[in-house]
Amino acid sequence: MIKTLTFTTMHISIAFTVVYLMTGSVMVGGAVALIEPLCNSVGYFFHERVWERIRNPAVGPASAGLFQSQAEA
Repeated sequence: MIKTLTFTTMHISIAFTVVYLMTGSVMVGGAVALIEPLCNSVGYFFHERVWERIRNPAVGPASAGLFQSQAEA
């Protein structure tokens, strides 16, 4: 868990620094530093689902649990 927290802190710090240096705006740098990791997390979720289907094509969306609620699974 500590590794995850330190990586997240580093990721947010780098995002803030790059955008701040590009724009000179603390507000824009802060907004991007908070929004960008959230967008990447959502993208990563779908990226993993696509790769799972590539590795195991026999597993369709229904059997992979992609679009099922816990009650249906």
